[in-house]
Amino acid sequence: MSTIPKSVKLGNHVAIEQDVMIGENVVIGHHTTILRGTEIGDNVTIGCNCVLGIEPSVNERMRKTFKANNGLVIQCGTRIGHLVSIYSGTSIGENVFIGDHAGIRENVSIGAESVIGRAAIVELNTTIGKSCTVQTNAYITGDTTLEDRVFIGPCVSMSNDKYMGAKPYSLKGPYIKTGAKIGNNASLLPGITIGVNTVIGAGAVVTRNMEDGIVAAGVPARKIPS
Repeated sequence: MSTIPKSVKLGNHVAIEQDVMIGENVVIGHHTTILRGTEIGDNVTIGCNCVLGIEPSVNERMRKTFKANNGLVIQCGTRIGHLVSIYSGTSIGENVFIGDHAGIRENVSIGAESVIGRAAIVELNTTIGKSCTVQTNAYITGDTTLEDRVFIGPCVSMSNDKYMGAKPYSLKGPYIKTGAKIGNNASLLPGITIGVNTVIGAGAVVTRNMEDGIVAAGVPARKIPS
């Protein structure tokens, strides 16, 4: 059985599967589907035409993934826009904002008060810290870490496969440390580290590690002398 308090407001044609837990004062928009095992905290708002708690699936050519042991967890005060897809096995912290058309894969953790912008994509096995901003159309590749207060500009792109499938490689996305800022349309290569409070300029291509507290720009990205 699913638990739905009287204070919950449901739009038209909302589908809620078994074993779903919903907190007080939750609002769910029209035509949204909440799949088995999802937990939703108090005062969460979910837009129309969302699908939450999707079980991952693959074909023979795709990267093998796991069947989530835990359902999707959405903590109190989070706001989710329209046409959002979020997979099972992911945890969304308190007071997170997720924009329209965003997609968040399995085994992702998003810390409290972070913002995931419109049409942003967050791939599997990724950790996003507290008070981060991922802006419109940014692509956060799988196996990536964003520490707290990281800013990712619009249309930033990342990769986690050094050889683009040509030979075996342990997939590893960028590691972006606390307070770093990545300008719009920058590209980050697999496995690189961006240091604490470092700023990467718009359109840069980051091919190697960047130390703490610098400004870097260009193709390839290099430290700009202060």
